[in-house]
Amino acid sequence: MATMTTARVLRRSLLRPLLSQPLFRAYKTSASSPSPHRRYPPPPPHEFSKPCEFLGSWTPAGDPREAEARLQRLRRDYARQVKQLRREYAYEMEIQREKQQRKDDARREAARLANEEKKAAKAAAAQTRAAEREAFQEEFRQTLVHSIPIPFRQ
Repeated sequence: MATMTTARVLRRSLLRPLLSQPLFRAYKTSASSPSPHRRYPPPPPHEFSKPCEFLGSWTPAGDPREAEARLQRLRRDYARQVKQLRREYAYEMEIQREKQQRKDDARREAARLANEEKKAAKAAAAQTRAAEREAFQEEFRQTLVHSIPIPFRQ
């Protein structure tokens, strides 16, 4: 038991310096040398949407009724904008669905046409083989008829 742990410790102590060094020093890349090209082009700069005018737009009024009316108008305008945004989003999603549907239909139509062409080619090959087989059989019959002597009876 003691020899096994000693062997394990010895093996680790011998392998540790080897494992800590990189295996391929010549191929080690450094951060100081930039690559001559990028795999992907840099992304376009992000365009942020304009800040929401509702945020920070509330200023308290002296009259509670006026404050309530302004708050109601603010909520109504916000609800109107959200409704418009949802309508635009639904419209864009519908356009994307239609576009995807057109792509799917085109792909299905191309597959259907390819299958029809394959079936037509297969049928033509089968007709050719059948014609060749019939010609061979007819030639074989003619060969048999002419090569076998028929006994003549009187």
